[in-house]
Amino acid sequence: MKIEDKIKHLEELEKQALLGGGEKRIKAQHDKGKLTARERIDLLLDKGTFRETDKFVTHRCTDFGMGEKKILGDGVVTGYGRINGRRVCIFVEDFTVFGGSLSKAYAEKVCKLQDLALKMGCPIIGIKDSGGARIQEGVDSLAGYTDVFLRNVLSSGVVPQISAVMGPCAGGAVYSPAMTDFVIMVKGSYMFLTGPNVVKAATHEEVTSEELGGAMVHNEKSGVAHFSTESEFEGIELIKILLSYIPQNNLEDPPLIESTDDVNRINKELDNIIPDLPNKPYDMLEVITKVIDSGSFLEIHKHYAKNLIVGFARLNGRSVGIVGNQPAVFAGVLDIDSAMKGARFVRFCDCFNIPIITFVDVPGFLPGTAQEWGGVIKNGAKLLYAYCEATVPRITIITRKAYGGAYCVMSSKHTRADINFAWPSAEIAVMGPEGAVKILYRKEIKEAKNPKALEKKLVDEYTEKFANPFITASKGYVDAIIRPSETRPRIIEALEMIENKRDTNPARKHGNIPL
Repeated sequence: MKIEDKIKHLEELEKQALLGGGEKRIKAQHDKGKLTARERIDLLLDKGTFRETDKFVTHRCTDFGMGEKKILGDGVVTGYGRINGRRVCIFVEDFTVFGGSLSKAYAEKVCKLQDLALKMGCPIIGIKDSGGARIQEGVDSLAGYTDVFLRNVLSSGVVPQISAVMGPCAGGAVYSPAMTDFVIMVKGSYMFLTGPNVVKAATHEEVTSEELGGAMVHNEKSGVAHFSTESEFEGIELIKILLSYIPQNNLEDPPLIESTDDVNRINKELDNIIPDLPNKPYDMLEVITKVIDSGSFLEIHKHYAKNLIVGFARLNGRSVGIVGNQPAVFAGVLDIDSAMKGARFVRFCDCFNIPIITFVDVPGFLPGTAQEWGGVIKNGAKLLYAYCEATVPRITIITRKAYGGAYCVMSSKHTRADINFAWPSAEIAVMGPEGAVKILYRKEIKEAKNPKALEKKLVDEYTEKFANPFITASKGYVDAIIRPSETRPRIIEALEMIENKRDTNPARKHGNIPL
């Protein structure tokens, strides 16, 4: 065959590969309001930068008539390109080819790309739209899935991994996104380990795919997903935004952008944001947004465990991780879900050299048998472990309450936090003054002629002596008491001072976090 004929044959094969499962199946995908795999890639990557890998791979199964149904690419499009000029690896499941089901050859394509991302030191993005394992291949498809899972684990903490679920993701397939760093789910997509029919057979519950594992279910209830978007277009834009906060790999620093926000900006509104009444709520999000670079906050896990806020922001153009108790939800207490949410986020920031800023207003852990029996001790320990393990620059601001064990957990000085600030409104104690007085002076109050007056007097005395930030500062447990309005310049100044800090953990294979 002449070279001209070989080139012509190549061009024909390339055209064939671009059609995936064919025009009829592409139309069916569009009729569902969904984009094809290649359309998703075109929207996500910088124009003209995508280079496909393994375009001509086909499956090897010949049983059940599969030998006559070979399609180039075999249900997944893999390759590399750039997003805003930065290199990424990407694989996108193609629902037009056998419903996006995974074969051994398909898995090998993904594994090859995962290995490449690890060697190149760049993020890997997976877009999920698949019916699950290809049952015609039996155990080969299960082996293929597990090969992918192994690489998810080996890549963890080395390169960022992002999953976007834009269709079905069922059965064993769910484990891959669950082990990645961030999961985005588009409205109408779903994830479940056992489908509605299995649930109905086992429990007699009538449940749809959406009710069992839809986008908001996993954003609000299970916490498996970190983001929910209304459309694929929003999901794709969100991937770009998310990547702008994180580095290419664990050996690089996060991207630094030029900030137009005044480094020395003072916000007088912060001086009056803490209510006079200690039990009156306020919105910690308002505090955060007044301190960070204007418009830079990207909240993570927005719909899950709302009593704790986590997300990315910028301070003088520098990417930082934000953790904050939310007094407007359950008074900002810590519980099982919020502790897990915080621990996961703190560990991600520590993996990828992102400084952590913690805003503290926590009255303690949520009481009750449901929490105790559900393992609040073990789960609270996860957040404590994550902070103690972290070696990135850390700054803590106590805005109001920091009581009991929750004070210890929330990036206290004793967890190796670098700089700890307190506002004058801070209350730092073993427990709230009211509770402490009722325990310490139970007998005196009971025998007093005017119990309420004595109790108020004792509460005021206890607060003055034990629950104010000046006592804590005198012991060196906070580095400075600052005016709320000057929080932004003080944090930025402290970040610049500790950006090159050196902190190490003991040599070991790995720690044993209380999972």
